[in-house]
Amino acid sequence: MLVGTADVAALARHAPTVERYFGEPIVLREVALFQIVMEMRRGAREAVLPPSLHPTIPPALSMQVWQVGESPWGAFRMAVSRVSCRSGVRARGFTTGAAATTEAAVAGLRGQLGYPARVAEIDAVFSYSGAGITVRDAGHATFRASAIDPTPLDADDVQYTGTLNLAQVPTGLRLMQVEFHVEAQRVERLRARLQGFDAAAWGNERLDPYH
Repeated sequence: MLVGTADVAALARHAPTVERYFGEPIVLREVALFQIVMEMRRGAREAVLPPSLHPTIPPALSMQVWQVGESPWGAFRMAVSRVSCRSGVRARGFTTGAAATTEAAVAGLRGQLGYPARVAEIDAVFSYSGAGITVRDAGHATFRASAIDPTPLDADDVQYTGTLNLAQVPTGLRLMQVEFHVEAQRVERLRARLQGFDAAAWGNERLDPYH
């Protein structure tokens, strides 16, 4: 059985600290969510995952960009890179990198949900004809994508896999599972194009999305 081969100590250097668990759900409202799923080269299959996770075949990387109008941390945008994996029979996404546009959102994502978030500039344009996304760190574009030709889907036609974040929690270094319960009002499938991706900025130079 294939298992991840990444060095856990190296991964842990970027793990945020969650000092206590939170019992209440975190509610995000007025949300637009862009997700692009890309197949990766086989060389990244096991190398980017910790030994507790199993890679999927083919290996895949997803980028999610959230535009949030209302949250406990105010309005913000965030971008998350996730490697497709399994822990048991359920598909999940292991977070390799995350960014948000405000200090409050970064603090909340790190301290409550275990995302390895940093502050970045995130431009997101959503329109009737498609979407355009750019993430910049210190003026350098680390992710660019566009999508056109939206096809309407039923609100129940899309499902999101759980997210696994490596974090220091009260019991030690652990994988935190974050589940989203989405109440979608509008869902569309688009024809996407990856225009730029800086692998090192998203957690691992081996990340190589190509299709």
